[in-house]
Order: sequence, then structure tokens, then C-alpha cells
Amino acid sequence: MINATSRLQLEAAEVRSNKPNWGSYFRSKMIQEDDYTLVTSYENAKSKDERDQVIAANDANGQLAKTMANLITQVAKDQNVRYVLTLFDDMLQEDKSRVEIFHKAAHRQKRTAFSQYLGILQRQDNFIVNQMSSIIAKLACFGVTRMEGQDLQYYFSFLKEQLKNSTTNEYMNTTARCLQMMLRHDEYRHEFVVTDGVQTLVTALNGKTNFQLQYQLIFSVWCLTFNADIAKKTPSLGVITALGDILSESTKEKVIRIILASFVNILNKVEEREIKREAALQMVQCKTLKTLELMDAKKYDDPDLEDDVKFLTEELTLSVHDLSSYDEYYSEVRSGRLTWSPVHKSEKFWRENAAKFNDKQYEVVKILIKLLESSSDPLILCVASHDIGEYVRHYPRGKTVVEQQQGKAAVMRLLTAEDPNVRYHALLAVQKLMVHNWEYLGKQLDSDAQGDGVAAK
Repeated sequence: MINATSRLQLEAAEVRSNKPNWGSYFRSKMIQEDDYTLVTSYENAKSKDERDQVIAANDANGQLAKTMANLITQVAKDQNVRYVLTLFDDMLQEDKSRVEIFHKAAHRQKRTAFSQYLGILQRQDNFIVNQMSSIIAKLACFGVTRMEGQDLQYYFSFLKEQLKNSTTNEYMNTTARCLQMMLRHDEYRHEFVVTDGVQTLVTALNGKTNFQLQYQLIFSVWCLTFNADIAKKTPSLGVITALGDILSESTKEKVIRIILASFVNILNKVEEREIKREAALQMVQCKTLKTLELMDAKKYDDPDLEDDVKFLTEELTLSVHDLSSYDEYYSEVRSGRLTWSPVHKSEKFWRENAAKFNDKQYEVVKILIKLLESSSDPLILCVASHDIGEYVRHYPRGKTVVEQQQGKAAVMRLLTAEDPNVRYHALLAVQKLMVHNWEYLGKQLDSDAQGDGVAAK
């Protein structure tokens, strides 16, 4: 299995074999003597000890950081910039403590080590951009100096844009690897969430990804769930649903393992009872219990995985027993993934729970209407139409509420939908809206008739 940054690393191997002719650059005065001396000395060093000696000789005066910056920004040919960046990346990979050399040099110049390199992310050459991104992640994670402020915002914006271009970005594994490194550090997690990073991750996970990239992206989610404040946001951000869908279909143990670990984190970190309950119910609705049952039968060798399976099975089973049918319904509606689950067709459910649709300023009614307006899934449109009709039928003021929220217009538009099932359920809902009118009119006529009788007497 080629590892996570396969394309970048395969290309880097080729780049390393094409050393620039530094002598020619020096003779034509395209690079300075200090830069020429340092880079050739470093290249000629045969071992880490020798390379350490070259670095030590150029550390005190900040020459190493200066040379790397000069060679990256002053050498025009992309091929040579590729080489210098690969040399830079190898240097940091070989010894993580070397990042502090660059931070100290930048500090002496009253700037950050990141600021002079972030602009390289706008280059046209994809290898240069992604190798630079990998170096920036190392500078941000390997030492004690952390990226912050505008530098951090800029870098996360760049990574998010790379994630959004999943169909055209051939270096997605490198982008994901950088995120994995960054989100291991709690200092970076909050900024990522604030800049809508979680939604970008969820969108990428819902797209078409190979299992290696899937694993890397879920690893980033797992890192985020170590933060309690972020963990409690996961039910409302679609994280659990996205992971649950992958879990129900995946056969790769490493993917299954990281999803279960994320679920365990969420249930362990969230203290608020209602949020924890919502999280557990979303896991149940994604058929996680069924998956756990199948896994338990397989008996994996990994004790950590077995512990996660046992913990989740107990937690989710308890949550199911503790749920009312309305809890299930409410969670289903909030997920936006309506199906013909038993409650929708239960007369008893509607008789007992229709009035609860008015809670939280008609939250459920508003969600159903929004689904009618925005969904293109015929199943969701059928179920939402049906539920609006049942709400109106069982709650006396339901028609008024639905009309105030523009629900009647939303249902009426579906009368001309392409799908015959959608048209049918929309028609039934309209009939229920109209029947409610007739019932109200009938009561009014009875009342008027009684009034006339009294007057006649």
C-alpha cells in the first residue's frame, strides 16, 4: 500500500534526482556565494551527523533560513523550486527540531516563519503548492512555535479550498495529511471549526473518495472530537450521519476502527444529556447497532476495537430503550433523511404527538416545509407531504400554522412534480388542508344555526 502522500512522494523521488547546477547559478550571479556554499555543502553531506554539522555552522547567523528563502523565491525555474522545496521538506522530516531554526530566524526579523512562505501556495505548479503546504504544516506542528492569527486563517482557507476541489485535486491525500497533522493539536481545532472547516470535511466525506482518503479525512474528524466543545456540535453539523453512512458500507477495518473511535469520543466528551441523546439516536438511525452486531460476531483481534464495540453497543442499546417514538421522529426530521419508518403511519403517534410539532416555535413544521422546498429526493418529498397533512388533520390550528409558514404553497407546487408518488402524497396533503376548512365551516354553520334558533325563540 503506497502511503498517504503517494503522488507527492512519487514525484519527489524524481525531483531529488534532478539536482540544479548551482555552480552555473553562482557564476551568473543568480544566487549569492553564501547560498551556494551552504546548499552544496548540505547536498554533499553523506549522513545526518554531517548535515547537522552544516546546519550548526549556519545556525547562529540565520543563514540556513535565509538561504532556503532565497532559493525558493529567487530561483525562477519551477523545476529548481521543486527541488529546493523537496530538500527543505526532507530536512524537516529527518529532524523535527530543525523547525525552530526557521522560527528563530523569522523572529529576529520580527516576522513569522509562515508569512514568507504562504504566498507560495498561490503558485500555478501543483507540486510546488502541495510540497509547500506540507512544509508549512511541519513548521506549524513539529516545534513549540504555533501558527496563529491571519497566518492560520489563511492556511486553513487554503486547505479548505483544496478539499472542495476533490474531483480535480490530484494531491488530495497530501491536503488530508496536512489536516491530520494540524488537527492533532487542540490549539488549531477551534479556528478550523470557526472557519466552517467541519462542513467542508463532511462535504468531502459525502463525495466520492477512495478508502485511503476516507480514512485520512475521518482521522481529522476523530482528532476534532477530542475537544468537548467541538464534540457536542457534531450532531448538528452532519458529522455523525456522514460517518454512519460510511460505517454501514465499509469493509475496511482501519476505516471502521476510526469511525467507532470517533463515536466513542463523542459520547464520552458530551456531558449535556439532550445533546448526548441526540448523538446516540443519530448513530442508531444510521444502523450502527446492526453494524456493531455484525462486528461482534467477527471477533477482531484488536482489544481496543473490541472495547469500542462493547461500549457503543451498551450505550446505543440503552438510548434506544430510553427513547419515545416522538424522540425518534424528532431526530429523523432534524436529520433531514425521512423514510417510511413506522411512526409516520401510526394513528396513535399522530393523535398523541401532533401538538408537539408546535414546540420551539414550530421547529418540526418549519423543517418539514423546508424539506418540501429544497429536497429533490422523491421519498423525502412524499414523507414530508404526508406528515404535513397528518399534522393538519390532528392539530385543530394546524392549517393556520402551515399557511403562516408558507407550507400550503410548498405542498401545492408538488402537485405538478414529475414523480407520480410525490404528486399523490401532495394531493392527499392538500385534501387534508381543505377538509380542515370544511370541518371548520361545518362547525360555523352549526353555530350560526343554533344562534338563529335562539333568536327565533
